[in-house]
Amino acid sequence: MNPDKMRACVCSKYGPPEVLQFKEVEKARPKDNEVLIKIHATTVNRTDCGILRAHPFFIRFIFGIFKPRKKILGSEFAGKIEAVGKT
Repeated sequence: MNPDKMRACVCSKYGPPEVLQFKEVEKARPKDNEVLIKIHATTVNRTDCGILRAHPFFIRFIFGIFKPRKKILGSEFAGKIEAVGKT
């Protein structure tokens, strides 16, 4: 795998879990006061499921009307810090 790329589970449209796809995407670069974490484990929680299905409907007003603005879901993870932005 290219060192400037990473594998991610991408959500490009709302729907059931079958709309998720594993893809190679550009590796994120930490901005000022951010860190890049190499994830070793993650979970899927109720919030992720609601965003994926856009249920309840008002979620679309927060995360994107027709498709999710943020393509990579998730907020709970365990990993190791890989890079640090300027502080």
